[in-house]
Amino acid sequence: MLAVKGQVYVANFCVDMRKSIDGLSLLVLDYFDKNPADGSYFVFINKARDKIKILYFDKNGFCLWYKRLEKGKFKPPKFDGKIYSLDDAQLRWLLDGLDIKKLRKTTRFSYSEFS
Repeated sequence: MLAVKGQVYVANFCVDMRKSIDGLSLLVLDYFDKNPADGSYFVFINKARDKIKILYFDKNGFCLWYKRLEKGKFKPPKFDGKIYSLDDAQLRWLLDGLDIKKLRKTTRFSYSEFS
């Protein structure tokens, strides 16, 4: 599993999975208007929604993470022209094949006194 250390952005369009680091870096520059080496994670999903690639820069070079589902589909946010930002929990849900639009985090409580 990925250990997310930066922002996570999901492409709001289908991506040709033949693209590798250089091609995906150009998409980051053109569509996200971001520096691909800024430490953010950029998520790309194919049209059939059964393949996902994550591009990120780690210390001294680019990493490309790839996952292919044998059954089912990834359930990303709707492809509607927006740039989506996810937190690390939402990324894990997406990679597990869960519908992130339907899931909500529970409130975390902090207690200072017990009676």
